[in-house]
Amino acid sequence: MLVGYAETLAKTTGHIACITDKDTVIAVSGGSKKEFLEQDLSKELEQLLEDKEIYTSKENNEISIPITKNDNKERKYNSQVVYPIISQGDVIGSVILLSKDNNTKMGEADLKVVQSAAGFLSNQMDI
Repeated sequence: MLVGYAETLAKTTGHIACITDKDTVIAVSGGSKKEFLEQDLSKELEQLLEDKEIYTSKENNEISIPITKNDNKERKYNSQVVYPIISQGDVIGSVILLSKDNNTKMGEADLKVVQSAAGFLSNQMDI
């Protein structure tokens, strides 16, 4: 189910879509599965989730958050949206959209898509 959901997100938005639990990337579409799938989350992303923060880089000059521990500090993504999946008050994962395109800026529509996805998955997932 999660892979299909990630595929729908990627097709709808044209971005790389990742779905994570609290520790690893559990579904990816629109990008390199090898780069993301079953990789441990970066400390920066874990902290963001722990704080229940929503992160959007709207401009290409903003710093992107590394998604996995294997991400080195070089900026791979020009824009991204990270939205926590919260179930019964606890963060159980996240929905992430990423873009490597220099001209892409994440907007309100992208934020609404991940917000809807996170809301849906919080009701469906029992990670």
